[in-house]
Amino acid sequence: MYRKVEDFLEDWREESAATLKMFSHIEDARMDDKASDNVRTLNRLAWHIIQTITEMGTKAGLFTSDELEHRTLPELVEHLTTTYKEHADKLGESVKNNWVDASLPELLPMYGENWAKGKILSILVRHQTHHRGQMTVLLRLQGLPVHGVYGPAKEEWAQFGMPTLE
Repeated sequence: MYRKVEDFLEDWREESAATLKMFSHIEDARMDDKASDNVRTLNRLAWHIIQTITEMGTKAGLFTSDELEHRTLPELVEHLTTTYKEHADKLGESVKNNWVDASLPELLPMYGENWAKGKILSILVRHQTHHRGQMTVLLRLQGLPVHGVYGPAKEEWAQFGMPTLE
């Protein structure tokens, strides 16, 4: 749970950059490929990450309405990235302009429970991190490049001249 707005904003900038980098590896022609009937497509996972920003942001009072709630899946990766960047930036600005450190313990109704504002921010970060992990697997299954977020990916180890684990 975040206790300082600036701590969240710093993490959000870094995590948003990592998410945009992940999105950049998706190919338009492959974004709706299904690895299995039990797995979301890269497009659907990315869109879920984006829609959660506006859904949770609206429930938390950071946005006046959920403008993405009824939008359909984009057809191009460019639309995913521009929509993500726009709404991730809006979320950060809204937190910066509307919440202060002292307000982060305040409880808000979220999904049938009461969550502290600081927990809502933490869940937003963890949620997209969770789905980026899923996207990493789907990118690998499609033979697309993967980048490291919290450490080097296999391809990056090779660039460093280090042995890769098989």
